[in-house]
Amino acid sequence: MSARLLLITADDFGIGPETSRGILELGRRGVVTSTVLLVNSPFAELAVQHWIAAGRPLELGWHPCLTLDAPVLPPHQVASLVTPSGQFHSLGQFLLRLLLGQINIAQVQAELRAQLHRFIELVGHPPVTVNAHHHIHIIPPVAATLGVVLGELTAAPYVRRVVEPLPALWQISGGRLKRTVLHCWGRWAAYHYRRFPGNDVLLGITGFRRVPDHRFFNRWLLAARGQVVELCCHPGYLDSALHNRDPDHSQRRQRELELLAAPDFLAAVRRAGFCLATAAAVRSLYPWAGRSKARSQSGSFAASSSGLAARSVT
Repeated sequence: MSARLLLITADDFGIGPETSRGILELGRRGVVTSTVLLVNSPFAELAVQHWIAAGRPLELGWHPCLTLDAPVLPPHQVASLVTPSGQFHSLGQFLLRLLLGQINIAQVQAELRAQLHRFIELVGHPPVTVNAHHHIHIIPPVAATLGVVLGELTAAPYVRRVVEPLPALWQISGGRLKRTVLHCWGRWAAYHYRRFPGNDVLLGITGFRRVPDHRFFNRWLLAARGQVVELCCHPGYLDSALHNRDPDHSQRRQRELELLAAPDFLAAVRRAGFCLATAAAVRSLYPWAGRSKARSQSGSFAASSSGLAARSVT
């Protein structure tokens, strides 16, 4: 019988010291299988140092960002992406400017390429897994541009598909309008990213008011469909570094950390019939993913428990 694979990815590594500390603790516990680095954050280098000092307890990927902090490139080189103060526009402003044709896509490509090079500089190798801050990698112009940048890598990375199981849209409340929009964009982007390994469906996007529910993650696991499933999360301790950059008034990050660290979480994973897996393990299922340059290939595969470095949850 084929194993169902679950990747648990903590977004926003490097956004602040206490957020990164919480993610590393979950990695050491074997709960979170991967995290993704905001290389343009002022705390990115420190986060990588702590990841190395901790023994690299979880897989580290790249979290491209165009909506928080400052760009890696000098602001004058990406003028359409930044405010007069040299910071990226907020997500809302970025989307509005994109709609109005005020975003220079060549500058998007230049900044994404610079961030990728910065990741390699900090970590020492290309990312094995990629997903963007605020899911901007599924927005059509950004998706096409990021695909070009990732296609320059020797090995094709795992790229997150933001596609939610339709039953979950009805069974799990919270943020349904946002989730529906992301699902529609995500369906288009999933086809565009077909030349890269990835998940069948994504779980975990909802309104912040739903996180206090102690069954929050359990509901998602029970609603999961597909063979390769990714659960995205945003755990972390209370982090003063986020107050003026990405405020967490609802303390969602700390609540998610508590839910993931609870003993019954891995039991719920097991009851749902999953084996935990890394993005590298999923990528190994695609024979073409390690070839020189990412090729435009697609096709189905069976996530067989044989020949895959997935682990059962105990």
